[in-house]
Formats: sequence, C-alpha cells, structure tokens
Amino acid sequence: MRRIYQDFAYGDGPVAECYWDTTTLRPPRQPGPEGEVTAEVAIIGGGFTGLSAALHLAQAGVDVAVLEAKAIGWGASGRNGGFGSMGGTKASEASLLRRFGAEALKEWHGAQKAACELLAEIVETHGMEVDAHSREGEMALAHRPQDFAGFRAEKPELEQAYGVKVDVYGPSELKGMGLSGPEFHGGMRLPIGFALNPLKYVIGLAQAARKAGARIYEDAPVSGVARDNGAHVLTTPKGRVRAKRLIIATNGYSSEDVPNWMEGRYLPALSAILVTRELTVEEIAAQGWSSDYMAYDTRNLLHYFRLMPNRRFLFGGRGGVSSSAEALADRRKILRADFERMFPAWAGVETPHFWSGFVCLTRDLTPFAGPIPGMDNAWAGFAWHGNGVALGTWSGKLLAGLATGTRTAPALMAPEPRRFPFGAARRSLLRPAYAWYGWKDRG
Repeated sequence: MRRIYQDFAYGDGPVAECYWDTTTLRPPRQPGPEGEVTAEVAIIGGGFTGLSAALHLAQAGVDVAVLEAKAIGWGASGRNGGFGSMGGTKASEASLLRRFGAEALKEWHGAQKAACELLAEIVETHGMEVDAHSREGEMALAHRPQDFAGFRAEKPELEQAYGVKVDVYGPSELKGMGLSGPEFHGGMRLPIGFALNPLKYVIGLAQAARKAGARIYEDAPVSGVARDNGAHVLTTPKGRVRAKRLIIATNGYSSEDVPNWMEGRYLPALSAILVTRELTVEEIAAQGWSSDYMAYDTRNLLHYFRLMPNRRFLFGGRGGVSSSAEALADRRKILRADFERMFPAWAGVETPHFWSGFVCLTRDLTPFAGPIPGMDNAWAGFAWHGNGVALGTWSGKLLAGLATGTRTAPALMAPEPRRFPFGAARRSLLRPAYAWYGWKDRG
C-alpha cells in the first residue's frame, strides 16, 4: 500500500492514549482469509461506512465479506469525537448552490437529516449501549461578535432547509444554560443529531452485521486489487478474496493503489482530541459549563467539545501536516493551550488522554459515493469532512443500494472527485490553507 503520511500515522502511536479504548473491551480479532474465499460483494474498510454497507447488504440476503487492515474501528471510526451530527462538506452553502442548483441542495439537506435519523434507528433497533447524550442536537458557538450576528441571518435559512426550529441565544442566555466561556459571543442550536461513544457504536455495528450474516476479516490489509474473469481479486497477507462486486470504504486511511483510481483523490487531514479526568461538581460550577450539548466554535479551524455523561470533557481541534511522535507532542501542547484559553477555570485539570487521527477531504470539499470509473461493479464512498459518524453510516447504506441497483446517489455526492495537485506530496497544501484559515479566524 502507498500512503502519503509517515508510517507513524498508520501505526498505534497516534492512538496509544485514546480514551475510548478505556471504556469497552474490543472483541477478539477475527483472522484474515486463508487461501481463496469468495463473496458476492467484498468491502475494504471496517469502519462506519464499510460496516453499514455490510449490514444492509447482509440484511438483503447478499453474501458479503469485509476486509479490515487492522481491527474493527481502528481508524477514524473508533477514535473520533462521537458527534452524530449534520455536515459532510467544507464548501459553503452559497458555493454548493452555484455548483449544483437549488434542487440538489435541497436533496443534500434531506440526506444529512436522514443520516442522523438512520444513526438513531440503528442504535435503537440493535439495542446498542453507546453512552448517547445531547439528544437535543448541536450548538454552534460564535467566537466573534460578527459570527453571532451571522447566526440571526442564518436562522430562517436553516429552518427552511431542515424543517426544524432553530434557536439563537445571546451570551447571558448561554451562561444560564451552562455554556459559559470567555470566547463565546452567542450560540445557535440546530436540534438534529446526538453524541455517542464511537468505539462502542462501531463495535455494535460490526456485531449487527455479523448477526445478519456478513463475514468480517481483521488483520487483513489488501495490498492489491486485480480483475480476473470478471471478478475482483483482493490480495491479503495469507489469502485472496474473489468477489463479483467491490466497495471501497477506507476514507482518510486509504491507499494510493487500492485501487489505483484512489491516487490523489482524497486528502487526509489531522484532527486531535484530548479528554480530561472526571470533573468535580465544584470544577464544573467554576467554569460554568454544565451542559451536555455537543458544541463547536465558528472558526474555520474549529474546536469541537462536549461534557460527557461521566463528567469528563472532550476537546478536539484540527491542525498539523506531519505525523510523528514529535509532531504529536507538539500538537498536544497546542491543543492544550487552546483548551486552557477557552476554559480557563480548568487550566489545572489533567488531560490524561490524547490522540489523533484523520478526517478526509476532497478537492471540491464535497463527499463522494458512487461507481469507480474504469472498474466494472465497483463503488467507493469517502470524504465525510469530519462528520462521518452519521454520514458515513448513511453512505454505507447508500453504497449497499448502489451495489444492488436499488439506489442512486444524491447529485452533490455523485461527481467523480478531482485529483489534488502535487500527488503524494499534496498534504503540503494544508500548510498554506491552515495559515489562510487561521488569518480569517482572527479577522
């Protein structure tokens, strides 16, 4: 496999102190295939998207096999912030309207809402214990006064787009709601989605897929995809999988040559998270943050945070263009400084858990789910732009429908992703982008 970050990014170093692994036991790993096995559909990637596709295919009676390079949920699905919320693009609504038109944008709004609804349905139907909270939706917090003014203008547009009541709160109202911080100049609540423990969810998704009949192989990295007599042949360390149809669901942990079409079409971007020890009642009162809303600020290089049911605080942010032990330590210092600035009463609170992983972008800042050009009976889904809990799950169901000919992709997700310039060196593009967005965030 050819990948564009240092080897450290694809090892256990970035996730060694992940909080989620302290909350549940992972089931024993299932061994990879030995010799040659066959399936109707093979799926590369054992995260939200691949497992959702496997679940929905198996429920439809399709023989499906999932191939995961490491353990189920080892990538972004088992280490993200657990925000089952709206989103999936980094492009503005205005640019999406220009590019795709009003009907396509309406369709996209519906898809985002449906993604959150599907997430809730799966959790409830399969009885998953995922530490769900913040069922009243998400809270955007203005880090500048002008952003708060923008909330008031945006409110009617959001209400029309999503068919819900959107609430806007001033600083004093936020304080009364337990959402206090020196950088918050107002808030806007969109009552869609909820927060959860992502590792418990992805494990539950795998269990549901297995129960429905899907085969899931772990420690089975695919080193190559070839065609033989009309079938896709996937090479793994100890065997091969021969399948009539293929789904690629590897997102930010994709490889340039699995298959070759992926080369240059995705851009992994680093995101990091820290989690505090359990906070006392007095510490919570001192900061004035007692709400369990999943929240984020209005920066382009946003921070996202939430107080979890056990009173630990999760705080994450984007940034960094290099993955090494030294770079990870530097990112920890930066994120810790942001945390102390935004929540000064907790400046002395320990944050024993810190880890990083990839979100995934496309050049046009829109997600993709569709057929792979030049490959018969092959589809891919990736680039959830940091919102893969709900959208990745929904897109897995969509990919299952595409593979069985029962669904079509939303117009916004259908265009073939353009390749980034600079090939394998394209992560260097993030450095000037971060500088630009950082400057805009200060404006």
